[in-house]
Amino acid sequence: MSINRVALYHLETLLWIDRLGTFSAAAERLNTTQPAVSARMRELEQRLGTPLFHRDGRTMALTAAGRKLVRDCDPLLRDMQLALLGSGGFAEASGVVRIGAGEIAAASCLPAFVTRLKADMPQVALEIEIDLTANLIQQLLTGRTDIAFAAGPIAHPALKTSPIGEVELVWLANPAVAAAFAGGEAMPPVWSLASHSPIHGRMREAIAASRIAQKSLNLCNNARMMIDIARAGGGIGIFPRPMVRGEVAAGALVEIAAMPALAPVAFHVAMRVADTEPLLMQIFERAAKLDLAEAAG
Repeated sequence: MSINRVALYHLETLLWIDRLGTFSAAAERLNTTQPAVSARMRELEQRLGTPLFHRDGRTMALTAAGRKLVRDCDPLLRDMQLALLGSGGFAEASGVVRIGAGEIAAASCLPAFVTRLKADMPQVALEIEIDLTANLIQQLLTGRTDIAFAAGPIAHPALKTSPIGEVELVWLANPAVAAAFAGGEAMPPVWSLASHSPIHGRMREAIAASRIAQKSLNLCNNARMMIDIARAGGGIGIFPRPMVRGEVAAGALVEIAAMPALAPVAFHVAMRVADTEPLLMQIFERAAKLDLAEAAG
C-alpha cells in the first residue's frame, strides 16, 4: 500500500462520485473530464492495493472497502476544509458554486444576495442559471446545481430546504385591455406560466372559480415575456408582484378588479443533504435567512 502517494484530489474525487452517483457527474462538478476521474480512481485503487468499485459493463458501484473509505474520509476532509477556512475565514474561500433560481427569486432576493456573497467571498466564482422549478430540482439532484431558490413546497429525502417567504400574485393588464374587460367586452387572452410552474396551478384554481373560459388560456415559460405581452395589450395574466412593480408604478400595467383571489407562492432554498462542504453549508445558511417580503419591499 503506497498511502504516501494518495493525494487529496483522489479522495475528493471519490467523495463526489459517491455523492453524485456517476463518474461523469463527478467530473462535471470538479471541472474535469470523465477519463481524468477514471484515471484518478485507478491510481487510488493501485496505491491502496484494493478495488474500490464493482464494475459490471457500464455500471459501477462502491465495494465494501470503497464505502468504508468514503465514510471515514468524508468527515476528515470536511474538518480539513474548516481548519483552512478558519485560518483565513470565508474571505479566503475559493471554488465554483452553482446557484439555480426561478425568475421570481431572480427578480427579488437574488441580486442583493449575490452582491453580498461576492463581497464576503471574492474568490468564489458563482455560476447562476435561471430556470423553472421542476428543472431546478432535477439539476440539484444530479449535482449540476449546488443550491437552488425554487417555488415550494419541495419534498425529497435527498434535499434539505428552508422557507424564505412568499410572493404575492396579481391580475394585470395594460390600461386599455383592463378598461375593456371591466366594460363587459369579450374575455381577452389569459396568460400563465407553463404547467410545471406553481403560478400555473394558481391559474387553474382561479379559472375554476371565475367566468374565464378554458379556451382563453395561453402558456409561456418566461415571465418577462408574459409581462411584455400584457404591456403590448395581448391579454391579461397572473404575475408575481416583485417582477411588475416598475410597470405598475409607471401605469403601463394595472390591476384588474373583481378577479378571483390568488394564493401566494411560497419559496424555499434547497441543497443536497449529502453536501457537507463548509463553503456550501455557509452559503445555504446565509440564503436560509433571506426574507422575500423584505427583498420585495
